[in-house]
Formats: sequence, C-alpha cells, structure tokens
Amino acid sequence: MAKKFREVNLLITIALDAMGGDHAPREIVEGGLLAVKEIKDISLILVGHQDKVAECLAGQNYPQDRVKVIHAPEVIGSDDPPVQAVRRKKDSSLMTAIRLVNEGSADAMVSAGNTGALMAGSLLTAGRMKGIDRPALSIVLTSFTGDNVVLMDVGANMDATPEHLMQYALMGKIYAREILGKEKPRIALLNVGTEDNKGNEQVKQAYLGLKNRLDGFIGNVEARDILSGAADVVICDGFVGNILLKAMEGMVAGIFSSLREVFRRDLRSKLGAALLLPQMKLFKKSMDYSEYGGAPLLGVDGVYVKSHGSSNARTIRSSIINQAYLFVRQNVNDQICSQLSTLQPREDESE
Repeated sequence: MAKKFREVNLLITIALDAMGGDHAPREIVEGGLLAVKEIKDISLILVGHQDKVAECLAGQNYPQDRVKVIHAPEVIGSDDPPVQAVRRKKDSSLMTAIRLVNEGSADAMVSAGNTGALMAGSLLTAGRMKGIDRPALSIVLTSFTGDNVVLMDVGANMDATPEHLMQYALMGKIYAREILGKEKPRIALLNVGTEDNKGNEQVKQAYLGLKNRLDGFIGNVEARDILSGAADVVICDGFVGNILLKAMEGMVAGIFSSLREVFRRDLRSKLGAALLLPQMKLFKKSMDYSEYGGAPLLGVDGVYVKSHGSSNARTIRSSIINQAYLFVRQNVNDQICSQLSTLQPREDESE
C-alpha cells in the first residue's frame, strides 16, 4: 500500500532539491518561494548547500515559518552515473530529499537534477508500490485544441511488457482524472496504425488486455494524432516515448527559430511580425512544458517529481503546485493501489 500522507487540513511539505538542474540553486530556490507564497498550505524544505541556499534567500520576502533549509554538502551532477552516484553520494541534495519523503518528514519531493539518479535513488530507497512492476515517467502535453494529453512512459524504462503497459494505462488514467480533472479519460496505445492487429507483439497483447480490463480504453493512436486530442492518455514504452518527446521539443524549437528568421528578412516581414506577435506568444505559451512543470514518477512508493533540467523559477513553481502538491492532496497513489485489482485477467481475455 502506498505511504499515507498527512490529513488534508495540515500543511503539505515539499522537499526541493535546491542543487539540481542547470540553473541551480538560484532559479530553483526562487521557484520554491513562488510556490510557498502562492499556496498557503505548502511548507518548503530547501535541500542543498546551506551557504549557497542562504545567498539565494538573502533579501527575499517569503513566509519564513513555512520555509526551512536542510544542509546537503554533495551534488549529483547531470553526467554522474546514476546508480554509482546514489550509492556514493548519500549526502547529496537529491538523495537527502528522497530520504525526507521516505522517512515521512516530507510528503513529496521535486528535483530538476539527474533523471537516472532520481529514478534509481527513489527505487532503492522507497521501492515500488505494491502491485506495480515498473514505474513510469509521465508528462503533460498541450494539444492543438488547447486540451491536455498525458504521455507515458517518457524514459523511465526502455522496454515494457504488455503487463507493464497495462499498469501504465491504469496509473495514467487516475493521474489524468485527479490531476487534470478529466472525469472520464480516454486511454490509447501509441502504435504505427489504429487497427487492432497493428504493432509488435507486446503492443498487440497489451491492446487485448486493455480492451478486456480497463474502462476508458479506446484503442490505438498514431503519433501524428496525439496533439490533435485523439486521446487523453497515451501509453508507450520509455524508448518510444522519450524519442517522441524530444522530437516534439525539437520541432517546436525549430519552428519558432525559423519564424524569427523569416520575420527579420525585410520591413514588410517585420511589420507582419509586429501584428502577429501577441498571437504567436499565446501559441508558444500553449506549447510550453513549464505550465505543468514536471514529470511525476508513477509507481514508486512516494511522490517524486522530475522537473526539466533547464527549469527556471516558473517551471519549478509549476512542478510544486501543479504536480507534487496536487498529487498529495488527491491521494493519487492510494487510488492507484486500490484500483490495481481491476487489471486482473478476466475469463474472456483470450477471446
């Protein structure tokens, strides 16, 4: 059973890895302060080198009774081998924040640091939720219709069995319902075609299992239809999901880079750019991952949120408020545990 959290009338405590990420600790600390000032029932533990964190706090206006610092002298870098790092750097900011959750001193943790180390550290320290074979990283994408789409796994596991994919689907369904407010989420498998006989053997078996076991499953979806709002939750293994995510990020960055060049060509282009600028800013904002901030590691016994390595203060604020805080408030892990029985095989599975 997932860890029990504090009663809803008490503060939710977030342990923030202040030293993780490309812009640590300044942007990380400022993002944490944005969150604690905005939400009155959040308390914040800034985990990192106390002198460096203190420099970032100096001159800041924040509720000091809801913010404290825990000293962690070591840092796991983005290039450190994950498993070696979590074993050798036990006093790192990332591992200290993980332990705070596992010991019950914090309800959730957020880190923009080493993804592999976060996964390895949380699994070695807390373990998997009962009934979950492998955890998965999920991320929220914004469709062209302005709606949200959950994509998972985006890198926790390069391979996945049919049973793993079905567990991802259940976790994604509960996440979409409780965090994104989708009353009846539509779940789909990412595939090379929409027909039920498409794909490799693992996807075919997962299709059959989900068709028989999970309410809300609508079948296969192709990559080109994800951002058109064809489904609310899209499931795949981490190899496919990570490639798809990075391809999307590169495409969006490339489009805006190309548009900047076009709009700078001559006076007419510059005038057109001035007219389109407000709409372009709105579109870019709609495609910005920082709105939801981070990717929760679903299936681990505790709440661990991975924020983007290049996270700025706004992204960290979103990771805390839109992910970690809501995850605890809605008791998402408890709901996953209670509904795992719905994935038990049925007699008509072979039909």
